[in-house]
Amino acid sequence: MVNKNWHVIGLMSGTSLDGVDLVYVKFSLNQGYTFEVLKKKSIVYSELWKNKLQEAFGYAGEQLTKIDSDYGNFLGHLVLNFIAENEIEELDFIASHGHTIYHRPEQGFTLQIGSGAHLSAKCNCKVICDFRTQDVALGGQGAPLVPIGDLLLFKAYDFCLNLGGFANISYQDDELRMAYDICATNIVLNHFTRKIGLEYDDKGVMASKGEVDEDLLSALDQLPFYDQEQPKSLGYEFVIEVVLPIIERFTISTEDILRTYVEHSARQIAAVINKVIENKEKNKTRVLVTGGGAFNTFMIDRISSLAEAEIVIPSTEIIEFKEAIIFAFLGVLKDMGEVNCLKSVTGAYRDHSSGVIYNG
Repeated sequence: MVNKNWHVIGLMSGTSLDGVDLVYVKFSLNQGYTFEVLKKKSIVYSELWKNKLQEAFGYAGEQLTKIDSDYGNFLGHLVLNFIAENEIEELDFIASHGHTIYHRPEQGFTLQIGSGAHLSAKCNCKVICDFRTQDVALGGQGAPLVPIGDLLLFKAYDFCLNLGGFANISYQDDELRMAYDICATNIVLNHFTRKIGLEYDDKGVMASKGEVDEDLLSALDQLPFYDQEQPKSLGYEFVIEVVLPIIERFTISTEDILRTYVEHSARQIAAVINKVIENKEKNKTRVLVTGGGAFNTFMIDRISSLAEAEIVIPSTEIIEFKEAIIFAFLGVLKDMGEVNCLKSVTGAYRDHSSGVIYNG
């Protein structure tokens, strides 16, 4: 096997609108892939950009085209500052997830804004981006894309659970990698905390003070999505059209909404884990938890209480930057012409190497 190294900047923006994660990573190939995070930074969105991205979910035509270009230039500005601040000299390419605006795989389309052409031009550098569209064109969900990284970079764990805007999970089932979205998480919780002037419920303290509303919990638990077979994925539309209307039918306190939704999320997550590991002993199965929800101590406690597995909280670096690291890695695989999108995960017609390359 040929030894090879890449130096890549990975960019990730999640649906929860908390900001952009940037990582500068060295990947090495020598009888398997390894990585080293050399530099990292999270940039919180300004109110201007947060509002722009929130409003973009309703854009079409000219407005959507313009924000795609504007956001690509904005990402380019962030990258140039990141390069300058860290005196980065060795860079093979930038790998960008973009920001998801529409995700309707059942209708055959998905859209992540953040024009790769503008990002590449701004930085005068090769850019690999638009990792989801090809998979949707091949009949897949276009998500989740992280499992190939879980398989090749985090194989020490039985499950990789990400608690971001949505909770998604990845695990090995014999020869196949399986992965799918479980439920909406932070995108719902943050919606309600922002109504009272808080970006999020720090460590789940507010939720811990609330009471579970059994009627709301039952209504949420009965959502048809949970009975669907995989592959399956969720988008912002699911939250707006399905989840929020259910919650808003109930006249209860914010604390009770948060408490009930944490319980709902923990139950759905634990149910998936327990179904996969039936007949295995508790604490013999390890679940790596990343994403902002890993800092929600109350939610982690509820998952730990319900799941028949050991819940592992890694370093802050991995919690916060795992997705950005893996999108950088998807770029490496695309650069090699190697498979970075698995049909067992997305439901596409075939495994494939997804992404669009702008050579700068």
